[in-house]
Amino acid sequence: MITGVASAGSRVDADGITGFIDQAKHPSWWSEDVQPPQVGDRLRTVVLDDTRNPPRLSALQSDIDIARALRGRK
Repeated sequence: MITGVASAGSRVDADGITGFIDQAKHPSWWSEDVQPPQVGDRLRTVVLDDTRNPPRLSALQSDIDIARALRGRK
């Protein structure tokens, strides 16, 4: 769930873990048909970098598809 929105991106709570979605990793950055993020929005994300604080996430379907494909290879 999105818990904060700033010009650089959005803070999210993912099952009790705080993460960050860069503005370019939210679908609204790429499509005028998608509403910008708002506090309270729920969305599916994937972890891009868990070594950063807070972890970096993506809500782009292409990143989610890549993560699913990589997970399937293991």
